[in-house]
Amino acid sequence: MTPACNTLKKQKIPYTTHEYEHDPACTNFGLEAAEKLGLAMQSVFKTLLITDEKEFFVAIIPVTHTLSLKKAAHAFGLKKVRMAQPKEAERVTGYLVGGISPIGQKKQLKTAIDASGSALDTIYVSGGKRGLDLGLKPNDLLVAIHGSQFADLIDEH
Repeated sequence: MTPACNTLKKQKIPYTTHEYEHDPACTNFGLEAAEKLGLAMQSVFKTLLITDEKEFFVAIIPVTHTLSLKKAAHAFGLKKVRMAQPKEAERVTGYLVGGISPIGQKKQLKTAIDASGSALDTIYVSGGKRGLDLGLKPNDLLVAIHGSQFADLIDEH
């Protein structure tokens, strides 16, 4: 059990687990998960960490898209943000890159989920390790991550 699974169990939030064999040569973790699990690409989301140099924030977007740093900054009421370095993301969340779950992080960070996720029946996010995704209702994801919101986050270019 990962911290993400333990958090959902503790909060009595229903979820499903989806495991697959992670290919160590693959670096596009989200697309790998969608392909190996046979899930619709638009329902599988990746967890990204950003920072304004003072605090860290979480942005959750579909694996098929790129994060708009401008939109992410706006969602958190900031002027400017940058992507966190992999080592920073691992230190702050307690998870390895490629397995960073938005749920059950060491410290709960302010989180924005791309608005496209709100229309899905099930949203899939990392379960806290490479090769594990969790499926849950979008509103349950909001509940599991206190202080989270839906926002427009993807780069349209």
